[in-house]
Amino acid sequence: MTSATLDVPVQAAPRAPRKTPAWVWALPPVAALAVVFLYPLFLVVRQSLQPDTGGTSLKPYADVFASTAFREALGTTVWLAVGSTVGCLVLGFALALIIAFVPFPGGKAVAKFIDVFLSFPSFLITLALLFVYGQVGMANGLWRDATGAATGPFQFLTTPWGVLLAEITYFTPFVMRPLLAAFSQVETAQLEVASSLGARPARIVRQVILPEALPALAAGGSLVLVMCLNEFGIVLFTGAKGVTTLPMLVYGKAILESDYPGACVVAVVNVAISVGLYGIYRVVSRRVGA
Repeated sequence: MTSATLDVPVQAAPRAPRKTPAWVWALPPVAALAVVFLYPLFLVVRQSLQPDTGGTSLKPYADVFASTAFREALGTTVWLAVGSTVGCLVLGFALALIIAFVPFPGGKAVAKFIDVFLSFPSFLITLALLFVYGQVGMANGLWRDATGAATGPFQFLTTPWGVLLAEITYFTPFVMRPLLAAFSQVETAQLEVASSLGARPARIVRQVILPEALPALAAGGSLVLVMCLNEFGIVLFTGAKGVTTLPMLVYGKAILESDYPGACVVAVVNVAISVGLYGIYRVVSRRVGA
C-alpha cells in the first residue's frame, strides 16, 4: 500500500510594516513653526536692515542706538524687569511658605485660586489697581470725601512705581506656582526633626526649605524676568506716559511715527535680550537641577 503525500503550501512569514522615518513626523511641526514664527521673524530682521532711503545697511541700527529715547527705554525696561522679578521672588516665596506650611482655613482654596489667577490677562489686574488707586479710584475718593481736598494723595500709578506694583501683583503667582509644587515634595519629617532639635523657624527655612526651593525659584524668576521684559499691556493701561519700555517704543515707532525700520530694530533687540536670558536660564537650571 503506497502512502500518498499531501503537498501543504508553506505560508510566507508576514512582512513587518514599513517604519515611517522620524523626519517625516517632524515635518508638520517644523513647517508650522516656520510659517507662524520663523518667517515673520525673518521679515522683521530684514526690515530692520532696510532704511527708508533704500538698500540694505546697518544705518537703522546706528540711528536707533544713537537715540536717547532708545537708551532710556532700554534702561527703564531692564530696571523694571529686574525690580519686578526681585519683588515677585520675595513676595512669592513668603506667600508660598504661608500657604504650604501654615495651616489656615481656606488654604487649599487659595492654592487653587493661584492656578486660576494665572489665566487672567495682565490688563485686568491693572484696571483693578486703577479702580482702587487711580485718580478717580476708591482710595482717592474716600480721601476727598473725608478731607474735602480737590485731589487724593495716591498719584503713583502713572509713575514707574505704579508699573512696578502692577507687574509684581500680576507676576507673583508665576513664582508661587512652581514653589508650591516644590514645597509639596518637602518631607514634613525633616521639619519636625529640625524643630525637635531646637532649630528656629528662620533656620529651618534657610537650611531645610530654601535648598529645596532653589530650582523652583530659578525657574519662576527666569520666567518672570523674560515676561516683564516683553510686557506691554500693563505699561499701556496704567497710563504712565513718562514710562517707555522697549515694547512701548516699538509701538510708538511703528504706529505713531511710522518708522518701521526703527521699530523692527527695537523689536530685534528685545528678542535678542529675551533669547539670551532664556539661554542663561537653561544653563542655570541645569546646574541647580531644575
